Amino acid sequence: MEPLPFRFELLRKFLGLLHFSDGLSNVCVVLCRGFEITLAIFALTLLFSIPLGLLICCMRMSRFKPLAWLMRIYISVMRGTPLMLQLLVVFFGPYFFFGVSITDSYRFPAVIIAFSLNYAAYFAEIFRGGIESISLGQYEAANVLGYSRVQTFFKIILPQVVKRTLPPVTNEVITLTKDTSLAFAISCAEMFTNAKMQASATRSMTPYIVAGVLYYVLNFVVAYVMERFEKYFNYYR
Repeated sequence: MEPLPFRFELLRKFLGLLHFSDGLSNVCVVLCRGFEITLAIFALTLLFSIPLGLLICCMRMSRFKPLAWLMRIYISVMRGTPLMLQLLVVFFGPYFFFGVSITDSYRFPAVIIAFSLNYAAYFAEIFRGGIESISLGQYEAANVLGYSRVQTFFKIILPQVVKRTLPPVTNEVITLTKDTSLAFAISCAEMFTNAKMQASATRSMTPYIVAGVLYYVLNFVVAYVMERFEKYFNYYR
């Protein structure tokens, strides 16, 4: 059996000090190994999807109609089809469309690509709603003050858009933490995949309960951080 990394050996010893049974300790260690993958999926998806969503939003609002319509179609497809289906297309597509062989090392990148493309579409519409909620008078006032279009966007419009879009963005981020479990569809070893395997091996609901607790803790932390951001932007009223 493959030896555990040092940090997981420490975790096992710590759980032993808390008088956890060997079975429960093993479940916690295995799920924490998957939890690292879950956190990586979560963080990398946000890292790529938020900037991509802002870019798609700008193209969606472009005066160049073909580009705007192309982005409308993209957003419609991403929001109108299941994320699991998109994940399967990204993973198996290279083989069926181009005959490229698929390796195990492609599983994690496929998850990041599919999740980023999907969530970028949702973020794009959230950002578009925030930008369009800003009154034209603010653009005119910035023009009178001598601001360029770029300065107007980054110094005046964007801070207000961030403030107004934080609640729906928070909802999407919390949804993302739970959607990471869909990675099991292509056998990416995140936390829910490990919980399923442990539940089958032990014939117990304990792995699902532990996984549920870890998902809740992650969502609680995310909600707390986003709430702090909302308070920080409260001066934009």
